[in-house]
Amino acid sequence: MSEPLLEVKGLTKKYGGLTALNNVSFSLYPGEIVALIGPNGAGKTTLLHHMMGILKPTAGKIIYKGHDITGHHPWDIVGRGLVGTFQVVKPFRHMPCIMNVVVASLVSRKKRGEWTKRMETRARDALEFVGIADLALERADVLSHGDLKRLEIAKAIATEPELLLLDEPFGGLNPAETELIANSIRRLHKGGRFGRLHSEEMSMVIVEHKLAELMRIVDRVIVLNFGEVLAIGSPQEVVNDPQVIKAYIGKEVVFHAS
Repeated sequence: MSEPLLEVKGLTKKYGGLTALNNVSFSLYPGEIVALIGPNGAGKTTLLHHMMGILKPTAGKIIYKGHDITGHHPWDIVGRGLVGTFQVVKPFRHMPCIMNVVVASLVSRKKRGEWTKRMETRARDALEFVGIADLALERADVLSHGDLKRLEIAKAIATEPELLLLDEPFGGLNPAETELIANSIRRLHKGGRFGRLHSEEMSMVIVEHKLAELMRIVDRVIVLNFGEVLAIGSPQEVVNDPQVIKAYIGKEVVFHAS
């Protein structure tokens, strides 16, 4: 087996007497898509925000590509190829979609100093990849919720990440919109060229509550409960785990691999 792309070691986060994360440890390998699931308040988004550099842990380490990135600034982490999206999308609503993507990609140190025209070309390619190139010049405040979710992904992939963290990409979407996002995730994972952007097989961590859709596209599942790792395994193993069913799912989930 190859070396881990990401290692989370004993990550703990405390807010006074409240423990949001308690000794969370796991590894993620190149090319994997890992689901991060659990009840509301289990610590899923908190964990992502630590990986993105938004939060600093009370204890523990995050190792990415062999480097300790614990507590690094978010823009430094983006520059290393680890990028995340947000559950609640907050675009620059009065700016065109294409400029939202340009601004996001400028965070990466690799992109600083490039000509604006080149940045716009990369942004247009990212919008085309997620299926909203026709909205490039529209202001973000006219987009539907589903299109805003796709804009969020376009902003992330324009930085050309190796590891993409997605926080509830299907949240609030109807079945058709969910399938569009799922197809984009599958295409990203396969790698290859989209427009002028080139992507190797991309690794991902996905937080999501729509389990039937999620389990069709992931390799492994990590279950959090009360800030602790409850289970790690294949989708089939996890959805049939009695502890997971009792703590979160409530019943076995039926899904079909795509």
